[in-house]
Amino acid sequence: MNTNHPNVALIHEFFRIYANNETEQLSNVLAEDIKWHIPGKHPLAGTKVGIPAVVEYLGQLSKAAFQASPIVMGVTDQYVIDCHRNWSNLEASTNLDNMSCLLWKIDNGKIVEVYNFPEDQHKVDAFFGEVYG
Repeated sequence: MNTNHPNVALIHEFFRIYANNETEQLSNVLAEDIKWHIPGKHPLAGTKVGIPAVVEYLGQLSKAAFQASPIVMGVTDQYVIDCHRNWSNLEASTNLDNMSCLLWKIDNGKIVEVYNFPEDQHKVDAFFGEVYG
């Protein structure tokens, strides 16, 4: 994999911004009309359209003590695929430990669309259903 590819750098910059809660900088990496697709049958599922909707979604993940650790990335001139382990560390709830892949579509140096593919959608639905009611 070409780790110097600008699309990989863009995804790393997104994660840096997210990890540091610098949401005002997301417009540097996200297109204004970004579409972020979250599959499933739980309160966070659905397509988030626009930076404010994505910021709200990302903020909601903090309630679940949601964390991720990268496993592998692949890159082309229009896409990045990012596979990672994600988990939660809630004290009074069933915790999540799952793998997931995100397909990032990139156009003109910005992330324009993201598709989330969880390893076990039923497990994700049950977890987010419990945490978010």
